[in-house]
Amino acid sequence: MEIKAQLLDENGINRALKRISHEIIERTKGVENVALVGIKTRGVPLAKKIAQYIEEFEGVKIPVGVLDITLYRDDLTEQFEQPNLNQTSIDFDIKDKIVILVDDVLYTGRTVRAAMDAIIHIGRPKAIQLAVLIDRGHRELPIRADYVGKNVPTSTLEIVHVKLKETDEKDEVVITER
Repeated sequence: MEIKAQLLDENGINRALKRISHEIIERTKGVENVALVGIKTRGVPLAKKIAQYIEEFEGVKIPVGVLDITLYRDDLTEQFEQPNLNQTSIDFDIKDKIVILVDDVLYTGRTVRAAMDAIIHIGRPKAIQLAVLIDRGHRELPIRADYVGKNVPTSTLEIVHVKLKETDEKDEVVITER
C-alpha cells in the first residue's frame, strides 16, 4: 500500500479536535448536559481527546463512553459467520443528554446508523449528534456530521487511514489507493 497523500499530521489532528471541541461548546451552549460516545475502535481515543480539550477550555469534565456496534451492523452476515464482540461501556445515564457520537471517518453512513440504533437501544437521549475527524463523502444513507475535522473529497478507489498513537503508535491521516 503506497501512501498517496498525507492529509493530517499530529498537529493537524490536534488542531481539528480542538476546533471540534470549541464548536461543541458553542453549539450546545455549555457542556453540562453533553456526553461523548466513541465508536470502536478509533472513535474512542478521539472522544477522549475531545473530552480532554473541553475540560481544558471549560473546566467541566464530561462523560465518555465506548460503543461497540458489531451486533447492529447491517453487513454482519456478509463479513463474519460468528461476530467478534467487543465491549460497550457506557456507565452513565444517556436519558435527556446530548449524546455526541465520535468516529474517525464518515463514509457511507452505515456505521453511524448502526451506532444510532445501539444508542437508542441503551436509552433515549435528548439528541444525538455526530463528530468525525474526516468526512470523505460517498453517503449511502441520509446522514451528515454535525462536527467535522476535515472534509476530504475522495474517489471510491481511495482508502482513508486514520492512525492514532493509542492504536497505531503514530498520529496521522493518509490516503492510499486500493
